[in-house]
Amino acid sequence: MFHKILIANRGEIAVRIIRACREMGIATVAVYSEADKDSLHAMLADEAICIGPAASSESYLNMESILSATVATKADAIHPGFGFLSENSKFVTLCEKCNIKFIGPSAEVIERMGNKSMARNTMIAAGVPVVPGTREPVYDVETGKKMAETIGYPIMIKAASGGGGKGMRIARNAEEFETHFLNAQRESISGFSDDTMYLERYVENPRHIEFQILADEYGNVVHLGERDCSIQRRHQKLIEESPCAILSPKLRKEMGEAAVKAAKAAGYVNAGTIEFLLDKHNHYYFIEMNTRIQVEHGVTEMVTGLDLIKEQIRIASGEKLSFCQEDVVIRGHAIECRINAEDPSRHFMPCPGTVTSLHFPGGNGIRVDSAIYSGYQIPPFYDSMIGKLMVHDVDRPSAIRKMMSALGEVIVEGVTTNVDFQFSILEHEKFQSGHIDTGFIEENFDD
Repeated sequence: MFHKILIANRGEIAVRIIRACREMGIATVAVYSEADKDSLHAMLADEAICIGPAASSESYLNMESILSATVATKADAIHPGFGFLSENSKFVTLCEKCNIKFIGPSAEVIERMGNKSMARNTMIAAGVPVVPGTREPVYDVETGKKMAETIGYPIMIKAASGGGGKGMRIARNAEEFETHFLNAQRESISGFSDDTMYLERYVENPRHIEFQILADEYGNVVHLGERDCSIQRRHQKLIEESPCAILSPKLRKEMGEAAVKAAKAAGYVNAGTIEFLLDKHNHYYFIEMNTRIQVEHGVTEMVTGLDLIKEQIRIASGEKLSFCQEDVVIRGHAIECRINAEDPSRHFMPCPGTVTSLHFPGGNGIRVDSAIYSGYQIPPFYDSMIGKLMVHDVDRPSAIRKMMSALGEVIVEGVTTNVDFQFSILEHEKFQSGHIDTGFIEENFDD
């Protein structure tokens, strides 16, 4: 087992990893930017090192600074969390050269599965259903137009290295294609330094279903059930729940087996997520694999009783999975609401500032993952998510009621949050009846 782990991240996920390490008796090192000098993760870790200015490119994306901090503190592993360098194959290669264990898959697997185009081809070869689309990278508008005509509109334009909703546009006809393609490509170049695009047919208003998988170095792969992440705004998830309310046992088994097959085809090791679109006819299609821990991993933990961060660490240290597929049992229903410092009434404009007063709910089956505290200055340089509120109960209706009660207790003064908007979603008749899809927000909350 590792002696000391450096957490190459910030905010609530850094705090989450530090707590898991502490429970395992592993020392921790936090890295922080100048803007995060008063951050909770820097206070909780055994050691903390400033790695640069506020800008992510000069701190949390600065590979040299992070590796130098790891060597200087004699940490033997790095946990990347999610975002930042978590899916950067170059960083993983550098870790390997420095004899530092990266808690995640190999650089080769990240390269293969992190690139959306390569991932599609891997799945096609493995017999996993994929949305019709391009098999080769697309770099220019004219080539893209010809391929779009062959695939058929509407077309989803995606950055091959994209994530978090960036580098994605929907073109519903040939007239829209050029503008959307160029905008998505510019966003990809800016966010990922990559102009590689690919195209796939846009599946109208599907459900977004993802399966959590764990795989060790000995070929053992299990899935931990699914999460329904259909409540999204501009491809950014807002509410996630497990299990999905409409999957039959037969379909759940089939999709779970496809997820395991996908992970095995990729040669995957550690925690990852296989993401599918499920159309209104219950046809499912692989769309991508996230080669890291997910923001919403907590709902899976609540229904399975497993600690995914600890499992990641054990796998990376060379341990075998201590359980098999038959041992995984889903109990009850869990829901997560992402709490963001943003103003829904002003087009979800981020609202950084000082938290002057704070209260989070508690009680049986309620969990809060957050790194904010009263007096904390939310910086304007990073993602607006300030916390994740999760609940667990015996079934979906009970979980919804518990979440509405918990949201009613949340107090974050000094900044505007999306708590009231989350409550509005939960009390909506269609959400409560389970009639949701990825178009839910646009269809029901245009204003």
